[in-house]
Amino acid sequence: MIARESVLVKGLPKKTESLCPECKRIVTATIFESNGKVLMEKECPLHGKFVDVYWSDVDLYLKAEKFAYDGTGVLNPAIKGAKTCPNECGLCDLHLSHTSLANIDLTNRCNMKCPICFANANAAGYVYEPSFEEVVAMLKALRDERPVPTPAIQFSGGEPTIYPKFIEVIRKAKEMGFAQIQVATNGLKLAEDEEFLREMAEAGLNTIYLQFDGLREDIYIKTRGRPLLEIKKKVIENLRKMERHPSVVLVPTIVKGVNDDQVGPILKYAIENSDVIRGVNYQPVAFTGRISREEREKQRYTLTDLVHDIETQTGYVKKEDWYPVPTVVPISTFVSSILNQPKVTFTAHPHCGLASYLFVQDVNNVVPLTRFVDVEPLFKELFALSQKTEKSSIKFPAKVKALRILRKYIDKKKTPKGLELSNFLRLMSTVFSDETKEGLAKFSWKMMFVGGMHFQDAYNYDIERVKRCVIHYAVPDGRIIPFCAYNGGPTYREEIERKFSIPLEEWRRTRGTEYT
Repeated sequence: MIARESVLVKGLPKKTESLCPECKRIVTATIFESNGKVLMEKECPLHGKFVDVYWSDVDLYLKAEKFAYDGTGVLNPAIKGAKTCPNECGLCDLHLSHTSLANIDLTNRCNMKCPICFANANAAGYVYEPSFEEVVAMLKALRDERPVPTPAIQFSGGEPTIYPKFIEVIRKAKEMGFAQIQVATNGLKLAEDEEFLREMAEAGLNTIYLQFDGLREDIYIKTRGRPLLEIKKKVIENLRKMERHPSVVLVPTIVKGVNDDQVGPILKYAIENSDVIRGVNYQPVAFTGRISREEREKQRYTLTDLVHDIETQTGYVKKEDWYPVPTVVPISTFVSSILNQPKVTFTAHPHCGLASYLFVQDVNNVVPLTRFVDVEPLFKELFALSQKTEKSSIKFPAKVKALRILRKYIDKKKTPKGLELSNFLRLMSTVFSDETKEGLAKFSWKMMFVGGMHFQDAYNYDIERVKRCVIHYAVPDGRIIPFCAYNGGPTYREEIERKFSIPLEEWRRTRGTEYT
């Protein structure tokens, strides 16, 4: 199964479908350039006109479109004959990507009460906490997806580490064949309980997505309601003590005027602790509820704002080093063609996220991969090779050709000291050799992932992005729902949680008041 060249409409201006932020009806939107920025304008017949910034840099917006690929969705959609996106999620047969990473909310209870949180039992007035059996059924639905069983699962919440059977859930996910098992956490329990941390690792946890909003305590006090910086650092220290430990990805929520001055210091902190931390995944804030245009303009932070701020604040990651998520599709399609078996393919919309890989020799010597690898022609040739290989019955010559392509587009003179060409090619070749995660782990060993994923809200909602979403939620009724439909569009979250929840007072009366 090879991804198709995108049928996505490219260039500016263009039309798309969006949502009215007030009533959530589907409306036509225009995406256009204005003063070097990309804006979205739409009008609801009942609630008037809305204008918001889509991306703050038109050049990067247009560059990202060059790397668009469409997948083929799923072969066993739960919703067949769907007519309108995003009103029939399931997944439906309008969807163009399979699940690359799935989320399962284990609870909406939490050991904190963050002012900016949208998943909080106290705010909702009910407790959403699926049973162990329901969680297993959700995991099974993800592994039953075809043509590619979901390879990666992230447990989230609320605070997932307070789920009563959290360790058992990790163990079960490992048993069911998930290659990558993650937890999104505030880190409180991991800082306090080293034994719990070891149990997580032994059960099969691969990655900790650690909420990390900056290196100043005033940020945490404002956004999270209490000092947390030393707690975050304690998680890193506890992991460092372990002989074998899950890797860490720092996850900062970025709000303009609050912590946008911290994007550089956060990345530098990650590099300084690269023995434990393997990446930073920035998440510009998505607005929930009603907010005025003036407030949005004051706080809106786009992916390209992130790109410019990291360049300004670090000096070593520049605008040209960033590429959209589907840039790596040719790697996936090549592996699929060699093995003659469909593998996960990151056919996300090109404007969902941006990323780069950094080669870290030490804190004073950081070189983006793009400085010594000519990315665009490399992946163009690799994708063409994958298309030819899929049709061929003899696969071995394609491996040799792929290594030749890699060698062709690596500049020996610019390759960082300590990363000889032969060693780099050997690491890269493991990516193409089989389906194990070992090759990817080796490839990332001296690499630092830096990326940004901007989840949509009702003001910047683009339904073309929803159709291509690769990050999905599994829910108790068996459906699999794209992230931006679950949290930011028709808001399936509220529908699902109310259907499978217990009123807060009843929970407190029957199960206690802990974390509610």
